[in-house]
Amino acid sequence: MTAHTREVDIQELERAWMDEAIKVATNSVANGGGPFGSLVARGGEIVAIGHNQVTANLDPTAHGEVSAMRAACQELGTFSLEGCVLITSCEPCPMCLSSALWARVDRILYSADRHDAAVAGFDDRKFYELFEKKDHSMWPLRIEQLDLPNRTAPFDAWLAKSDRIDY
Repeated sequence: MTAHTREVDIQELERAWMDEAIKVATNSVANGGGPFGSLVARGGEIVAIGHNQVTANLDPTAHGEVSAMRAACQELGTFSLEGCVLITSCEPCPMCLSSALWARVDRILYSADRHDAAVAGFDDRKFYELFEKKDHSMWPLRIEQLDLPNRTAPFDAWLAKSDRIDY
């Protein structure tokens, strides 16, 4: 097998995965969920699939990407998704992007973008724009620091713990 043939095979596999993510998102809508579907793949195989369950589960963090990553971690028995690809029907919002960074996925592949989502009433663009603002006084919620003398006690305990599992 040549490098070109392998690349074509990978592209075809990724297109099939994306078709699956889009189908999961469309089915999610039909079943009362939001229009977002995702899957996590590793080594040419799908590890887990997830769809948006925000309103169904009354959980604002139950986005399709987060649901897929949670399921993949359970399936693989680890909190790290190194070596995995997150395939998602739409560009991840900042929360999902941050979750993917924490999960250490190798790559994210998406189809629709934040502008497509905005047309459907999911204006993730506002969150992206919000994070670009340095001045928190312009945010729709207040962010304040309460500086207590023992504020670093949890971190001190963490650093002193010899059997901690770094992540």
